[in-house]
Amino acid sequence: MIKEKIKLGDLLESKGLITKEQLQKALLIQKENSYNKKLGEILVNEGFIEEKELAEILAKQLDLEFIDLYSIEIDFSLFENYPINLFKNADSIVFKEDEDFVHIATADPLNYDAIEMFEKYVAIKPIKLYVAPKSEIKHIFERFEIIQTTKTLIEDVKREIQSGALKHENEQSSVMKLIEQIIKNAILHNASDIHIEPSNLSAIVRSRIDGVLRENFIFEKEVYTALASRIKLLGNLDISERRKAQDGRFSLKIFDKNYDFRLSTIPTLYGESIVLRILDQQKVLLKLNELGFNKTNLKKMENFLKTPYGIVFVTGPTGSGKTTTLYASLNEIKGVENKAITIEDPIEYQLPLIQQIQVNEKIGFTFAHILKSVLRQDPDIIMVGEARDFETLNAAVQASLTGHLVFSTLHTNDAPSAVTRMVQMGLEPYLIADSLIGIVSQRLARKICPHCKRRYRPHKSILEKVERYLPKNVTFYKGEGCAKCFFTGYSGRIVISEILENNDSISHLISSNANKFEIVKEAKKFGYAPMIIDGLRKSLLGITTLEEILRVVKVS
Repeated sequence: MIKEKIKLGDLLESKGLITKEQLQKALLIQKENSYNKKLGEILVNEGFIEEKELAEILAKQLDLEFIDLYSIEIDFSLFENYPINLFKNADSIVFKEDEDFVHIATADPLNYDAIEMFEKYVAIKPIKLYVAPKSEIKHIFERFEIIQTTKTLIEDVKREIQSGALKHENEQSSVMKLIEQIIKNAILHNASDIHIEPSNLSAIVRSRIDGVLRENFIFEKEVYTALASRIKLLGNLDISERRKAQDGRFSLKIFDKNYDFRLSTIPTLYGESIVLRILDQQKVLLKLNELGFNKTNLKKMENFLKTPYGIVFVTGPTGSGKTTTLYASLNEIKGVENKAITIEDPIEYQLPLIQQIQVNEKIGFTFAHILKSVLRQDPDIIMVGEARDFETLNAAVQASLTGHLVFSTLHTNDAPSAVTRMVQMGLEPYLIADSLIGIVSQRLARKICPHCKRRYRPHKSILEKVERYLPKNVTFYKGEGCAKCFFTGYSGRIVISEILENNDSISHLISSNANKFEIVKEAKKFGYAPMIIDGLRKSLLGITTLEEILRVVKVS
């Protein structure tokens, strides 16, 4: 056991990691909370030190080993041999046992009373102590709870596999119940996608919630095999084909509502990775003013929609909400007085008063091929899901020049880069200058949960990245985590955007083949503001966190 008595605050101050003033402030907060909060936790919450930094300095000072729990295989069966609540309350975890030691990771190596208790319970072998970040230990406990909650279902599936009952494809089979349980859990958490991923010995199920993956289930490889086969049957895929990617679709009634699921499988080292996209056909389409555009950008978007002809591009990486913005835009201008046609791959949601066309590249029914035929359908508005090659891009631009309002998407990091990207794809600069109405670049940032929102100060290393954009004495907010947000601190998402409007001045630069920096310089004269500005404003308003903005937006 550790004999050396160390005061954490004094140690961090002596190492120059915190100032005397920061220590005094943290001690005051601890006193105000009746000493119910640990000093290290307060220092992290106030942004004075990072959690990993704290763990590493403690490990070094106490001559212990720092361990990254995400980089090792955890033996969850060990949890049943020890009093789990004792370890949980002490922010500690047993992660391995060998012939010589019981290996324990702790976030609080200065909690000598807890360490003494560990030694009493593990009397057979000596303990070997490691230091790990508290968040990693918390995540391991969450994984264990996931295993426990699905244990009964998993056992039923394993019994079915052994008895051969799976061969009858019974809708009420345990495998089908497990699939429904996975889907129900994802829908309850407002997930957009479900990922089922095999590893060497097991498989995990993760859900993408507000753009971030969270682990939900863990089970044995034999259960995964049965699960994968059943899902492929649902999607009308070839269950014997495991060497190439397959795509499918199926529908299920969950919570008395009909849901469509887009299915994708792809072979990996340990089996097929399966992804389900959840499509709620009863979901009401958002309006443009509900997406989160700031007043200036919303006004620009509305002006784009009033333009009789030309092309509008929405740019951003996969999962940045481009399709939602396009749907919302079409929703604003569709009507019986005009004809709107979309070309999509795939069609995710059905829109009233709009003719939607599904791309089928296997038979040559491509974006470019369809677009040429669409022009003979006398459309007013055309949406091209993605301008992924020169042929499609050129056809879309030509359509905009012949009196049609065209919407499309590109994969670029910001709005000005879209101009450069089009030139690189082979489009003549003068065609871009003549056809372009504007470019919208966007990301989706998670919103702070309103039920557990509180003030906090981000770490100095984070503030340094954006300090040139910030006024003095600013206040930031974050969510502490509560039952309402499933202890994530976030609930829902909001658009972070920048919009480049085309005008005579910028059009002249584009046709002269000006570079991105020249276009940005000129655009700023007309109100263009990079995406980071919109993100920082939303973090200062308490809509999202500074860390979330820096996760989705690059600071130039």
